[in-house]
Amino acid sequence: MPARTVYFTGPGEVEVRESTPADPAPGELAVEATVSAISPGTELLLYRGEMNPETAADETLDSLSGSLTYPFPYGYATVGTVTGVGPGVDPDWYGETVLAFHPHASEFVVDVDAVSRVPDGVPPERAVFLPNVETAVTLALDGEPAVGERAAVFGQGVIGLLTTAVLSSFPLDSLVTVECLQTRRRLSTAMGADRSVPPAELDPATLFATGASEPGGGARFGSGSGPGSPADGRDAASGPDRADLTYELSGNPDALDDAVATTGYAGRVVVGSWYGTKPAELSLDGRFHRSRIELRASQVSTLAPERRGRWTVARRLATAWRRLGDIATDRLVTHRIPVDEAPRAYRLLDERPDEAVQVLLTY
Repeated sequence: MPARTVYFTGPGEVEVRESTPADPAPGELAVEATVSAISPGTELLLYRGEMNPETAADETLDSLSGSLTYPFPYGYATVGTVTGVGPGVDPDWYGETVLAFHPHASEFVVDVDAVSRVPDGVPPERAVFLPNVETAVTLALDGEPAVGERAAVFGQGVIGLLTTAVLSSFPLDSLVTVECLQTRRRLSTAMGADRSVPPAELDPATLFATGASEPGGGARFGSGSGPGSPADGRDAASGPDRADLTYELSGNPDALDDAVATTGYAGRVVVGSWYGTKPAELSLDGRFHRSRIELRASQVSTLAPERRGRWTVARRLATAWRRLGDIATDRLVTHRIPVDEAPRAYRLLDERPDEAVQVLLTY
């Protein structure tokens, strides 16, 4: 049977192309796919044509080293079985179940360094979430949540939901998410959010308000020259009932302004969204000017410079495997679609996001 690979061929166009399976070269494995996961955020940008075609797909992965000029394959989460090993490769790889950072394809060859052995007892449909859990781990590392902090997450797609699940394991004061779709708000609380609100009901100044529920029934911070008073540079518009840490993961550039508005004095806004060619407008008004809010970019293809002395990609991947074991990923799978029907899968994600969260391609 010929190998089948999913190609993006133009805005709103996906094809499944056939080819002759290749033999593994030195240092490579041949893999027969079982299941792959569509990354709704990134892959919908590609599907809609909302990206710069000159951008490299992923410079850290050989299988995604090309540009985003149509036609091109994409995908980075495929679980399958090793069916062949190239010269010089340990034959013990044969028959192993692996997670491959490779585009959607029924059969392919991949460098041995681009796969991860799936631990015993982890089913393929759970293992296929590993790359996105690794992204959520990266977002947590880059955001540096601390005990007692208030955290907000904008966007509850797959990455947002997994990030919510990871953050829920921290001893935060509260974790609130912002999501327009009711089905995903329900999922958000199931994944660990204290509550989830629609953007239309968002009031940045009161998202974390506690009022008289605080000990003593007064302001959280003291009076006079203590913390929170005008003497330390803050005002009511900067806190104290705003977020210490905010994530913008919606993929909607307009949400970034709301994320900044939700963040309090000296808070951090971690931007994990890829907006593609869509510009983001920010109201960098007086509140922002005085707030000392920090905007941080986060992306899983690299480690933050300040961590590279202690963290490696291998350590982060091992952490993601452990976190994956604690997350109920089965809640996120809404559709399983045969790879031959891949165009239907992308139409579903594009046109009916209220129904589709994680769509898996099966082989």
